[in-house]
Amino acid sequence: MPDFRTLTIHPDAQNPRIARLTLNRPERLNAIDEAMPGEIRAAVDWAVANDDVHVIVVQGAGKGFCGGYDLSQFAQGQIDHPCQQERAPWDPMVDYAVMKRYTEDFMSLWRCPKPTIAQVHGAAVAGGSDIALCCDLLVMADDARIGYMPTRVWGCPTTAMWTYRLGATRAKQLMFTGDVIDGRTAAAWGLANEAVPADQLDAAVRRLAERIAGVPRSHLAMHKLVANQVLLTMGLEQTQQLATLFDGITRHNPEGLWFRRYAQAEGFKAAVQWRDSGQPIPEGDDARRRITELERQLAEARAAAGQGSARPSL
Repeated sequence: MPDFRTLTIHPDAQNPRIARLTLNRPERLNAIDEAMPGEIRAAVDWAVANDDVHVIVVQGAGKGFCGGYDLSQFAQGQIDHPCQQERAPWDPMVDYAVMKRYTEDFMSLWRCPKPTIAQVHGAAVAGGSDIALCCDLLVMADDARIGYMPTRVWGCPTTAMWTYRLGATRAKQLMFTGDVIDGRTAAAWGLANEAVPADQLDAAVRRLAERIAGVPRSHLAMHKLVANQVLLTMGLEQTQQLATLFDGITRHNPEGLWFRRYAQAEGFKAAVQWRDSGQPIPEGDDARRRITELERQLAEARAAAGQGSARPSL
């Protein structure tokens, strides 16, 4: 079996026609780090090359599917990363190149010739919802949650799958609010194929996967290509280019920089609590004033710790 750091993949113990791809950072709620997107693509490539595999089930270890990007690294962490550049001026094309690669890695689930099923328990939120919605089919526990809360500040879903999966009206509702919905609602809205009680989720996904696994690989590939071509004709690739560029802007404009500085000063849990609470997000000149104050606090804290930098060393 392939050996990965952030996930595992192997044939199902009862049916080798089913591959089980498990996101495996349970101590971080399977949060996305720099390695996970590429490892998802490599795992999909392994399943595609395995002639025994007819369908891929994507699931999460531990308490949930995936809690999104690891904010302890990308938001709170004192790092200089292409997706959160502190040097000025910000280079949007460096940011775009990295995030577009991550998006293409997630989209390997959508582009591969074998059907993919997201089995969602707990949370599939923020970047975790990108992974789930790049799968062809979605089966959720009734009490599971899916949504993209960073649309409130510091994010734009780069895969742009919400509108294609839900239609513009429902997608706008979720993008404008950052709200999450449970499995029951996702099924009622047509986002999920099925929602079942949590203790029945494994059995429901197995029934679906085994039903699909009995179909010849060539037929599955052709049907998937036909369905995918409809979305491509509608402009999916062009929409993803725009969304990925906008994602970078949301992280580097005054509102996005305020969120990062607040996370660095107060911790990412406090920043997320503010973001999701419904209280107004600082913007424009207000955000700039708050950034200045937060940077002063951070500099004082670093000086007190003997690090002596006038601003965060990222």
